[in-house]
Amino acid sequence: MKWLVITVGIAGLGLGYLLRRWLAERGIHAAEIRARTILHTAEQQAAAKRREADLEAKELLHKTRQEFQQQTQSHRAELAELDHRLSQREAHLDRKVDFLEQKERDVQEAAQQAAAQVAALAKRQQELERLLAEEKARLQHLSGLSAEQATQLFLQRLTGELQQEAGALIHRMEGEARAEAAARARELVTQAIQRCAVDCTNEATVTVLALPSEEMKGRIIGREGRNIRSLELATGVDVIIDDTPGTVTLSSFDPIKREIARVALEQLIQDGRIHPPRIEETVTKVKQGMEVTIREAGQQAAAELGIHNFHPELIKLLGKLKYRTSYGQNVLQHAKEVAYLASFLAAELGIDGAIAKRAGLLHDIAKAVSQEMDGPQAELGMQLLKKYGESEEVIHAVEAHHQDVEAHSLYAVLIQAADAISAARPGARKESLENYVKRLEKLEQIATAFNGVESAYAIQAGREIRVLVNPDSVNDLQTITLARDLKKKIEQTTDFPGQVTVTVIRELRAVEHAQ
Repeated sequence: MKWLVITVGIAGLGLGYLLRRWLAERGIHAAEIRARTILHTAEQQAAAKRREADLEAKELLHKTRQEFQQQTQSHRAELAELDHRLSQREAHLDRKVDFLEQKERDVQEAAQQAAAQVAALAKRQQELERLLAEEKARLQHLSGLSAEQATQLFLQRLTGELQQEAGALIHRMEGEARAEAAARARELVTQAIQRCAVDCTNEATVTVLALPSEEMKGRIIGREGRNIRSLELATGVDVIIDDTPGTVTLSSFDPIKREIARVALEQLIQDGRIHPPRIEETVTKVKQGMEVTIREAGQQAAAELGIHNFHPELIKLLGKLKYRTSYGQNVLQHAKEVAYLASFLAAELGIDGAIAKRAGLLHDIAKAVSQEMDGPQAELGMQLLKKYGESEEVIHAVEAHHQDVEAHSLYAVLIQAADAISAARPGARKESLENYVKRLEKLEQIATAFNGVESAYAIQAGREIRVLVNPDSVNDLQTITLARDLKKKIEQTTDFPGQVTVTVIRELRAVEHAQ
């Protein structure tokens, strides 16, 4: 039984082995069949791909051959065109070379001719120099003058002729200019003065105050002078009490301080209570009121002229000008007058009258601070106007109105003219006798320094100078030139308001005595 089981097991193993082998051989055979099938299919596909690649290669080769042929034809055409251009350029260069060679031959011939001409001219110049030397020697022998003497004589005659011609030309041109401008200028200035002329006040450094009684002098002085010392200390003004009946004098170079002292003293006299505390209280109130008065004066001046948009500090400075005088002329009134004049002249000339009026009102603004700040008036005015935002036209007109800088705008020239008109019109200002005498002497000294002048006389308070010349040394045309030169000298060396008329007189007198 045991052996039977073993035998059956061995038989089963053998049968299983055979079955597995058969199955394996069958799988291998199927795989071979599939492999042959796949290989055959791949060979067919490869053959198809090969045929397609051959076709594509042939098409690409054909296309490439066509493109190469086209490019070759194009390059051949370009080369042909380039060859044609080179041929033309070569021909053109050949023609240029021929032309240049011809020009070179022409230049050489011209140079040879020029050299011959230069040699001929040099020879002729030597001949002329020889002839001139002979002629010069002959002339010196005949005239008895050397070359230097003859030249000097010729120059003297030529100078005299030129002076006469210059004098005649100047006379003619001045006559034409006067004929065209005198009537119009006279009309403008006359109208401006007539429209703006006003009365002026006398310049003073003292104010005289009338007292109700002589007893008031003692009360102003106070016990041991306490009241007068308190008043002087509070106001900064000298209070002078002398033997003049019924008056007290207030002295100060500052007109605003003098006005404050006057008003304060009047109020104290009316109140009757005069003692140091009351004096200090009254002066303080008057100072506060003066600030308001000054501001109102500036506002009123601007309103009268129709000018607006002033900086508040400029309004205050304008109001201070109400208490300033110059040569007896109130500065604020003078500023308004210059503004009116400048506006009128600007309207006649067709330019902006508002700018001219504004510059005219502000042209002396520096006088409001001249006692507080150092420096030239024009420069101080320029600094103030820049500080308070005025326009460049106004600033330049103010800084140039005394000719400290050169005027380069029409507004600056108008302010100069308006300022001179306001200052020079009759009665506008007063000057001391000493200033008049110095002006007259200086004008006469300037005139007598010219050659040919016998005497000079300044008349009309320096508004005119008359010059008498020697008729033997100065002829009529030289008289015209002398008047012009003297005018320029006066303008360059002197400062004067208005104008100075220069009159040169040449008079020839023949005197004989019959016996």
